[in-house]
Amino acid sequence: MEQFDTIVVGAGQAGIATSEHLGKLGIDHVVLERARIAERWRTERWDSLVANGPAWHDRFPNMEFSCDKDAFADKESVAQYFEDYARMNNSPVRIGVNVLSVERLERLAGFHVKTSQGDMTARNVVAATGPFQSPAIPALIPQTESVTQLHSTAYRNPQTLAPGAVLVVGGGSSGSQIAAELNAAGRRVYFSIGPHDRPPRRYRGRDNVWWLGVLGKWNMDTPGPGTEHVTIAVSGAHGGRTVDFRRLAGEGVTLLGMTKGYEAGKIQIADDLKANLDAGDANYLSILREADDHIARNGLELPEEPEAHVLPDDPDCVKNPIAELDLAAEGISTVIWATGFRFDYGWLKVDTLDTSGKPLHQRGVSRVPGLYFVGLPWQTRRGSSFIWGVWHDAKFIADQIEIDRNYIRYHTDCQTIEQT
Repeated sequence: MEQFDTIVVGAGQAGIATSEHLGKLGIDHVVLERARIAERWRTERWDSLVANGPAWHDRFPNMEFSCDKDAFADKESVAQYFEDYARMNNSPVRIGVNVLSVERLERLAGFHVKTSQGDMTARNVVAATGPFQSPAIPALIPQTESVTQLHSTAYRNPQTLAPGAVLVVGGGSSGSQIAAELNAAGRRVYFSIGPHDRPPRRYRGRDNVWWLGVLGKWNMDTPGPGTEHVTIAVSGAHGGRTVDFRRLAGEGVTLLGMTKGYEAGKIQIADDLKANLDAGDANYLSILREADDHIARNGLELPEEPEAHVLPDDPDCVKNPIAELDLAAEGISTVIWATGFRFDYGWLKVDTLDTSGKPLHQRGVSRVPGLYFVGLPWQTRRGSSFIWGVWHDAKFIADQIEIDRNYIRYHTDCQTIEQT
């Protein structure tokens, strides 16, 4: 069997960042990828997807994107960026290698890693498969119904869907962008929205990511109480615009509250649309106020933007919310679930997952010696699952591996001295 000090599972942004730091420390390692580098960017996203942050910000520190720094890179450019970055650092990536299982070695430190290309051993394993693993589709509408159901990862463009209206479920970045695209293509769109944050795309001449930085919000170490399942509605599409659900309604999208049930061809809708929109507005306005305070406190000369504080009136679908949606009567042929993901660590045969399959760790260090995670949401801070944030988390994990190696060297040196 091949032997390595460290095996990194996954060659997305987390795996490529981890490889860079391991390489700089001289740690023997290999990165195993089931398909290609950044495969999910290539084949598990819709055609028009762009990054949610501008190119100057959503990148690793040691390489810039080739596009304009304020542009939002398209998905092909993002995938190419990671491929180029791996090449720049001579990262030992092996593509087309599926990791089947990781188990602890008996009576030895390290792990037995079974792959589609043979067995390996390693003292350390870094699970770098990221936060977007198994699409989460609620078991609400029976698959036997005539309506087509797909997750946002399977959506490509309006032309690939069957004729008819579309129900989009999930008011985060994916759902809001897909709903807007379908509506612009002339589809009748129903859009089910749950609790969400709705930051401004730009305010007073600065992008949202800049405001999150100077206001210290990227460094939040945990979600706020009761906000663990709140999505973020932000978009870089069409050069970057603030997501405004009421504007979408004015353009023809029918807004709905949360999808809560299904019976006899009808979707039951929660009576929470107004509350969800108001909470999103409160988040939006709070950021504007904090930005204004920061500008005044620091004497910054940035253009005032009083119109940003003015919210549009509620459209009719908010004033008179729909409580039940008859799919057939409304001509709905497709339901798109933009409802996030679940963790999938079925290949990880070690005791470091909770009952729901979520990793048990502290800053990416698992409770099993030698096993680490990189790329988890909120791994160390709010920015952990973003491109720039994962780079810093990967450095921390690589440093922990090197610290452990130093202890091993000390032990080996002591044994050598004792034997002589």
